[in-house]
Amino acid sequence: MKSNFRLPGPTPIPPKVYAAMQGEMLPHRGEEFSCFYRGMLERLRRIHRTESDVLVWPGSGSAGWEIAITNFLSPRDEVVALVAGAFGERFAFVADRLGILVNRVNLPWGSALRPQIVTTALDAHPNAKAVFLTHNETSTGVTHPIPDLAAVARERGVLTFVDGVSSVAGLPLDFDAWDVDYLFSGSQKAWMSPPGVTIAAIGPRAWEAYERSTFPKFFWDAGPMRDLSGAGHTSTTPPISLDYALDAAAQMIEEEGLDTVWARHAALGTQTRAGVEAIGLELVAEPGFESNTVTAVHLPDGRSAKSVIAQLHGEHGVTVAGGQAHLADKIIRIGHMGWVDADDMEVCLTAVKSVLG
Repeated sequence: MKSNFRLPGPTPIPPKVYAAMQGEMLPHRGEEFSCFYRGMLERLRRIHRTESDVLVWPGSGSAGWEIAITNFLSPRDEVVALVAGAFGERFAFVADRLGILVNRVNLPWGSALRPQIVTTALDAHPNAKAVFLTHNETSTGVTHPIPDLAAVARERGVLTFVDGVSSVAGLPLDFDAWDVDYLFSGSQKAWMSPPGVTIAAIGPRAWEAYERSTFPKFFWDAGPMRDLSGAGHTSTTPPISLDYALDAAAQMIEEEGLDTVWARHAALGTQTRAGVEAIGLELVAEPGFESNTVTAVHLPDGRSAKSVIAQLHGEHGVTVAGGQAHLADKIIRIGHMGWVDADDMEVCLTAVKSVLG
């Protein structure tokens, strides 16, 4: 039985994915594992809709920021970071810590990025080597229009790095058609797998930049991972059980069909928004840019997110998340990505109505 675990990550894990993790250990330099690993990477490329490399590392989705910076930039390079929520800020924060010159463009949380914002930022910072974007801002429930934003960067010859942690495998994605350079995600979100694997799609312009990068790197070095992946090997010991899980989940996604998966998430997003708005609650996301994997909801004045979360769990067995930073005790966030259906969301919405209606 699925739990009413409605966090925006980690998410519930299907029985088939749990079962896959029970597979026997294999020599990770042996032919049987190599055959499995090559097949998994090919499946991941199909889901990203790319002919480019898709690589995986042991680590949470947060590793994706550091992989981008240390592989495709150099110390003191200049970038533009578009920040409209907690995870856009974290991308910028990691770059700060690594010695990148970060030009933040700060927008109110809940607002959506638009191409003109990227144009203005690059006009102001013509030496920028890259633009940092967040596809789906998990802290606010906003989906940003990556194809339109990336097009502006491409016109300027600037690399586009995209945080897709809470979007990939749940929201429409076409890495090649969007012409972005690097996009990463984490296994614990719409991939409906346990936390612990970072997935990154890397395009040809990023690989050109890799050859110029002067950052020291070892564990996150994408070059050896790429070079060994063709033979089904990795540069360090892979998390074999977690890779089994990710591959099983990717098989489930392909069996359902990518377009069907995206349509299911769109329907769940519509259902969730309608449910919370029907009881008079206001969404955090700017209208027209609401996420179909996570819904962020303003609480009525005087209601504490901490107490609402405790009541939902204690009285109804429903688990949701609070906000982050200045929204920590002011909003709740409801996840509807991965292994979830309309019945699950109906139970959740009934509980929310009981507590807040």
